[in-house]
Amino acid sequence: MDAVNIALELAVQDPAGVRIAQEVGAARVELTQALALGGLTPSAATLELALAAAGESGPEIHVLIRPRAGGFHYDADEIALSVRDVELAVQAGAHGVVVGALDAAGDLDLDAVARLRDAAGEASVTLHRAIDVTADPVATLDAVIGLGLGRVLTSGGASAAIDGVDTLRRMVEVADGRIEIMAGSGVNAAGAAAIAATGVDALHFSAKRTVTAGDRGVRMGSASDGVGGYEVTDREAAFAMRTALGL
Repeated sequence: MDAVNIALELAVQDPAGVRIAQEVGAARVELTQALALGGLTPSAATLELALAAAGESGPEIHVLIRPRAGGFHYDADEIALSVRDVELAVQAGAHGVVVGALDAAGDLDLDAVARLRDAAGEASVTLHRAIDVTADPVATLDAVIGLGLGRVLTSGGASAAIDGVDTLRRMVEVADGRIEIMAGSGVNAAGAAAIAATGVDALHFSAKRTVTAGDRGVRMGSASDGVGGYEVTDREAAFAMRTALGL
């Protein structure tokens, strides 16, 4: 197939993931932890070592700022924590941050997102998939554009981006070049070309696999599988995305 003109963003949890992102030519990484929970704010040390792994020629490091799992309606303490995490990430050298918050009605919390944007200063700001749980992601996009954010990460309001292609196409039309539309959630080699065909500016994917830990049945938390496994970036899956897009 002909190559697609589209940027790649790889969601990673460690420096090893950053190095794989560099190998596949990703423009950015979203640095996070706990991908199985949808991603949480990574530690300061993780950011430090990720930046070192990227070096001068590697992908940009954009830090997910999410104080806890669950929904995106945050109280005053959680917003204050997120604002401070944005400031610290940018001070440490992050190229951008990935943020989002909803109000009690489930609409975009304009005041909270504006605070997070302002805390980032000159760094790039992406609105994360909080937009996908608003009543109308296409209508919400106008508010995001009004906030002056750089891009929005969205599945088109679906659980997986491949199921939201019609909405993604409408979002691209509404954006009309005023903001980058980046498709994410469940993006893999099988559906990459179809999602790219909507006209989105970038594809966000994790290319992850699960490593199972031998826990001998001793429970260490509330997870149903006891200690459970952990997820790492899979190099073969990442390169399969390149192949699927003709890159």
